[in-house]
Amino acid sequence: MDVQIKKIEKMIYQIRGQKVMLDGDLAELYEVETKRLNEQVRRNIKRFPSDFMFQLSYQEFSNLKSQIATSSTHGGLRKLPTAFTENGVAMLSGILNSDRAIFINIAIMRIFTKLRSFLLLEKDISNRVDNLEQGTNKMFKIVFERLDEIEETIAPKLPANRKKIGLKN
Repeated sequence: MDVQIKKIEKMIYQIRGQKVMLDGDLAELYEVETKRLNEQVRRNIKRFPSDFMFQLSYQEFSNLKSQIATSSTHGGLRKLPTAFTENGVAMLSGILNSDRAIFINIAIMRIFTKLRSFLLLEKDISNRVDNLEQGTNKMFKIVFERLDEIEETIAPKLPANRKKIGLKN
């Protein structure tokens, strides 16, 4: 079974501040009809609380369609897509037991883990840059304070008609 990691990564969207996958994309990966996937979810609805899956609003779906090239998977829909969070996708593995579903879920979980690691690394780098910036600002403040002190001590000794550097006369 050949699953392209890039293809799966493109199927992960940011909606309501969460990384999610849509029912149509998951059905395509599992090689089942979307209605069959949703049917299994409905039969096991207790496994899918609202933080595991939710239905997109019309506005969310419109925004999503404008961000991506509308594929046939999300084209003429009768109902709005269902979005599955990482936990929801993991829960799907408990209700879809085909070899294909197991294989796909393992690949998806690895991608979610990779994305989480990347986000943690990005946050760490951002924190380091912020700390460097704060340190640099402190250093410049100290340097300018020292320059002001030096200027105050030597200013009385300089000729009165001397041009100051950086000032227009």
